Amino acid sequence: MKSIESTFKSFDESELFYREWEHEDVKSNGHILIILHRGHEHSGRLESIAAKPEFAGYKIFSYDNRGHGHTKAEPAYEFMDLVRDLDAFVSFVCDKEGKKQKDVFIIANSVAGVTASTWVHDYAPKVRGLALIAPAFKIKLYFPFAKEFLKLAVKFKPKMNIKSYVKSKFLTHEKEEQKRYDDDTLITPNIPASQLTTLLDTAIRVVDDAQLIATPILVLSATKDYVVDSKVQGDFYASLASPFKKFVQLEGFYHGVLYESEHQKAINEIASFMEQCFESEETSLVKEMVKTTKKEQDKIAYGTLPLYKEANYFIQRQMMQKLGFLSDGMKIGLKYGFDSGVTLDHVYKNEPSGVTWLGKMIDKNYLESIGWKGIRQRKVNMIKATEEKIVLLQEKGEKVRILDIAGGPARYLIEIAEKYPEVEVQVRDYQEQNVEEGRALAKERDLTNITYTQSDAFDANNYDVGGYRPNIAIISGVFELFESNELIGIAMDGVASLVEDGGYLLYTGQPWHPQLEQIANVLGNHQNTKWIMRRRSQYELDYLFSQRGFEKEGMRIDDWGIFTVSSAKFTGK
Repeated sequence: MKSIESTFKSFDESELFYREWEHEDVKSNGHILIILHRGHEHSGRLESIAAKPEFAGYKIFSYDNRGHGHTKAEPAYEFMDLVRDLDAFVSFVCDKEGKKQKDVFIIANSVAGVTASTWVHDYAPKVRGLALIAPAFKIKLYFPFAKEFLKLAVKFKPKMNIKSYVKSKFLTHEKEEQKRYDDDTLITPNIPASQLTTLLDTAIRVVDDAQLIATPILVLSATKDYVVDSKVQGDFYASLASPFKKFVQLEGFYHGVLYESEHQKAINEIASFMEQCFESEETSLVKEMVKTTKKEQDKIAYGTLPLYKEANYFIQRQMMQKLGFLSDGMKIGLKYGFDSGVTLDHVYKNEPSGVTWLGKMIDKNYLESIGWKGIRQRKVNMIKATEEKIVLLQEKGEKVRILDIAGGPARYLIEIAEKYPEVEVQVRDYQEQNVEEGRALAKERDLTNITYTQSDAFDANNYDVGGYRPNIAIISGVFELFESNELIGIAMDGVASLVEDGGYLLYTGQPWHPQLEQIANVLGNHQNTKWIMRRRSQYELDYLFSQRGFEKEGMRIDDWGIFTVSSAKFTGK
């Protein structure tokens, strides 16, 4: 085979080592195969797999994870960074080869199987399919309360490493392969404890929510796996949304499937499934996903709760009504709604305040809720995405005009306007208090390049006025408040009618949230009703925008998988 070694820059500019292979004297089929190595290993060990005649015709790529093989970047201490690396690598390969995601198939082993599964769940890429080999959704730690102990230890030593108990004899029956593994000086025996614990947490989320994964998936499960729990792989598979999927039990196989004596069985299954994926037509699963999340919403809205939960939420509501006035955040939420712009403005400032020390303490705990932490990271990601597009447009010599159709006070856009005085910003919101607060912030900082207008984003008549034509449109933190796709479609159509051809859309999503039930039973919204949300998968959200001429080109997500910030280019098609 022809082989090339080089590096690529990942999402944070870190350089990661990669390899590419191509079978010589074989006509290219135009497709890309990416193979991801398992934990502790590196891309070099996959060369024998890439050399398989079943993969001839594919351009094959692999890379070394952080802290592995020839990659010099330090190990990932947050599992989601591995997911971001995969997203960056797929983008890099597609750009390099002039291909699209639909030309890509991925083989992922063990921990990489969780990485790839998380990626297709959170990012909703249009890759042809995945082959997951003994995915490590649940690792056998063989030590009581190991995960809890490690989480506690990491608080005192964030970069603590643990040495793997996995020996080569647990990976393969083949003595020769055991020796190769033992003699390989690039094998990394250690793993950051924080990476392991965040991996296990993320795996639970992805397995529980697999019904929102639309990607065709093959799962190869080893029946004598001493490293991971094979039963969870079946749970994951059973919930997958895609009708094109396959589960194969490999009898007698250890965890290192690709290095077992009968590994050709796995290769044949992968090659056959991959071929079928590239031959099949893409079908939309949006209707099925809407049914899934609508069912979840209805259960939260109308279903019964166990007595202990009823009591818990009742106590929380009573405490908020009786003591909420002490916390400025709760006070604002009770008055204007916990989904209002002024509530979010308090969350963004992240400065605990209230009546007496008790009020400040309550407010601090309130602001440290995982949902609000995710909201603040969403703001960081939105600022990064906005600045990225500003620079891109300015490099083209274009005057930048930004429109946020439902921005609230839009404190982050105040910061943008202050940093880029040459950029024109218009913020719209239907709540008068949000508009007034935004105007006060702009006046306080003497900004003349940002204006505020009271306008309802869900009134189609509000878009065909004023003649403002943005080349960056923003829809942030809005759609998750509304159940109906017909309603949010008004806003989508409105933005499509305004944004310039070749302009950009930045939109947020909430594909998952761990507190939906609690929020519905404890917090009220701006309409003085229960705050009940229907979450949308990233797949659903991207599809709705694609139908209006927006082609997604990038995405950011927090470490908990709650909030996304996506960028799309308006093609006008």
